[in-house]
Amino acid sequence: MPREQPGIRPRAPGTRSPRSTAAAAVRHWIATAPGTYIWLGILFVTAVVLRQMSPAFEDEFLRDRSTNLHELSRNPLRVLISGALWIDGGRWLPYAVLFTVFHATAEHWLGTLRWLTVVILAHVLATLVSEGVLAWAIRYGHAPPSAANTLDVGVSYALAGVVAVLTYRVPHLWRYAYAFAVLVAYGVPLIGEGRTFTDLGHFTAVLIGLACYPLTRRRTDQETQRPPAQ
Repeated sequence: MPREQPGIRPRAPGTRSPRSTAAAAVRHWIATAPGTYIWLGILFVTAVVLRQMSPAFEDEFLRDRSTNLHELSRNPLRVLISGALWIDGGRWLPYAVLFTVFHATAEHWLGTLRWLTVVILAHVLATLVSEGVLAWAIRYGHAPPSAANTLDVGVSYALAGVVAVLTYRVPHLWRYAYAFAVLVAYGVPLIGEGRTFTDLGHFTAVLIGLACYPLTRRRTDQETQRPPAQ
């Protein structure tokens, strides 16, 4: 029989090493949030594509896919979808962290369908509200006409909505503190002198996320199961 080396305890049959256990946990985390990581994968590809463009061409390319007033008036569905698939500046890694912390957590909790509902509501409605206010500002001379063609792409409205809806995931003891912190973080830029229509869009997305409370309510097993036959 082989002799055991001193100070080394043999691993019990069927047990995993800490490294393989951590890798399995990461795979499980990603596999159970498919919407988050498919979206993140698309953003990685588009970020790589942007890095191959010259600055002038990149600006023109993104402007054509921007959810600004000009493009929304021409093809709203196209730009609402394409605007969420590109990151201005091409910095992907920070979004990988934010998606993992917030989007994946929300998708695990709500399920893919309800998470996606929050994402779509926040992205679409916050875009329409902020651009509607911008249209009003242009009409009454509070913003220049050139603002109708401003560059506006990214995933920040959807992220703000998901950050807000996670309020209902926080334990009751900390829930109000979390909600207050989210409202302050997104509300302070809105009251500053340098506020923009995107600041309004972010705060609107937060309110939409908070309004998605009905989507966070899970039916109990008793409600989902049929009553036993008499």
